[in-house]
Amino acid sequence: MTMADTPRQLPLELPHDAALGREDYLVGSSNRAAYELLDMWPEWPSPVVILAGPVGSGKTHLVKAWHQDSGAAVLPASDLTTGKVTELVAVGAVAIEDAHRGLDETALFHLLNAARQAEASVLITSRTWQNAWNLTLPDLISRLRAATPVEIGEPDDHLLRLVLVKLFADRQLMVDPGVVDYLVVRMERSLGVAGQVVDAIDREALAERHKISKPLVGRVLETLQEG
Repeated sequence: MTMADTPRQLPLELPHDAALGREDYLVGSSNRAAYELLDMWPEWPSPVVILAGPVGSGKTHLVKAWHQDSGAAVLPASDLTTGKVTELVAVGAVAIEDAHRGLDETALFHLLNAARQAEASVLITSRTWQNAWNLTLPDLISRLRAATPVEIGEPDDHLLRLVLVKLFADRQLMVDPGVVDYLVVRMERSLGVAGQVVDAIDREALAERHKISKPLVGRVLETLQEG
């Protein structure tokens, strides 16, 4: 029987819990500055920090780790309104996520003013810097210029390898180190893509009822690249 004749099974959507605690955050050269800055809290250079990084770079994980330390209120930027400002600032620390998706400029301006008066900290995450947010409120633009910027870059080989091992472990999959090395040198250098690749490999291994091997990984990468 050839591989093409091997019966495939439909992979079920089995839940798996990603480990997102502070102790699970993997640090490399691309994210060390961001990790160390948030680790300095509350001794930040300024009350407001803007954390920028590409999709899947670990911004949300870092926010969750900071939340463990600070008890910060966490809110998507699109949900921020002036009516929520007082409640958010009362916590003493606030994280506003995905500012690049759009936000109420007046509400953010009031939040930054209220945070300054209350001596609260504000962390804003985005895929881009604020000059790409199409802001029009001069006072808000001025406030954000005074914020401390920190960036997460694309991962180096070491960090990408660690992340792949963690993603497989989150799914309770033990993978040969040689397979991980095979992936590192062939896949796109992105933590976001790493999650997609591991998900596709897991599905294919279940469907083929084969263990995760270099040939299987190669086929998955080829299919993803064609897609």
